[in-house]
Amino acid sequence: MQNKTLIIGPSWVGDMVLAQSLFKVLKQQDAEMQIDVAAPAWTLPILKRMPEVDQAIALPFSHGKFSLWQRIQLGRAWRSQGYTQAILLPNSWKSAIAPFFAGIKVRTGFRGEMRYGLLNDIRRLDKHALPRTVDRFVSLAMQPSQDSAQIPNPSLQVDQANVQKLVRTWKIDTQNKILGLCPGAEYGEAKRWPAQYYADVARKAIQAGWQVFLFGSTKDQAVTQMINSLTANACRDFAGKTSLGDAVDLMSLCDTLISNDSGLMHIAAALDKKLIAIYGSSDPHHTPPMSSKAVIEYLGLECSPCFERTCKLGHLNCLKHITPDHVMQKIGLAK
Repeated sequence: MQNKTLIIGPSWVGDMVLAQSLFKVLKQQDAEMQIDVAAPAWTLPILKRMPEVDQAIALPFSHGKFSLWQRIQLGRAWRSQGYTQAILLPNSWKSAIAPFFAGIKVRTGFRGEMRYGLLNDIRRLDKHALPRTVDRFVSLAMQPSQDSAQIPNPSLQVDQANVQKLVRTWKIDTQNKILGLCPGAEYGEAKRWPAQYYADVARKAIQAGWQVFLFGSTKDQAVTQMINSLTANACRDFAGKTSLGDAVDLMSLCDTLISNDSGLMHIAAALDKKLIAIYGSSDPHHTPPMSSKAVIEYLGLECSPCFERTCKLGHLNCLKHITPDHVMQKIGLAK
């Protein structure tokens, strides 16, 4: 009988990229296993780039809403699917409701919000033994007595046919080098390297004959427009103008990317691109880019990591003291 596993996925794009390491380990354990992933709709374009995932299921709940009755109904609808195990990546109580009402025999997850009863394979999180998000995800594929598996890096598939379509649509020159910039971070300004710094690097790259692409969502358009204006509109600004799947394929054209700690940073790492990952208020030991080609820029100041959305000290030195010249040196654009 085929093992059929339901994963309740995370809400953040970056965490979903990291979750691919779990999916890979599950497939290593059982190549015939069916893996379905239920997650917020905005993460589905990423799931579609993971060959380990058989079915991506959009959860019908609004983000942050409890939606008890909807969750019960969804669980009952899943009963006919014959899932043998559910693995829950979120720690919330509400995320365990649907798998419970689906009658899935084994329901695995961290204790989180005291989910006794809803889960029957409860793991206690040892943050020292499992410091990274990816470690925690992968540990749920193991029995509690097992040692952690060697963790494979995420590796998103590129849709080459779509790449060619995008090249034609946007009239992209694929002969010259491309620098991708990902200056957004939905969490807050304490994770965002200054726009002026991105613009300084962009100008230097353009002077050296590079093309510069700006990536982000509609929420990042203010900062990408600022960067573009500071470079006399010499960049290609894709923020809010493409789907997430198209952004993946456009990023695959880049020779180098510079990114804040964001979902796009993890996508760049999963495309195995040369990457400069800039950390401010967050902790690169917790959510590092999973790639040997990634270079982490993190000052580790006395006040870091604070995990704040805005700098409570009012200076943002954790970001401002990572200079454009330093980053230019890292990508071969030194003065």
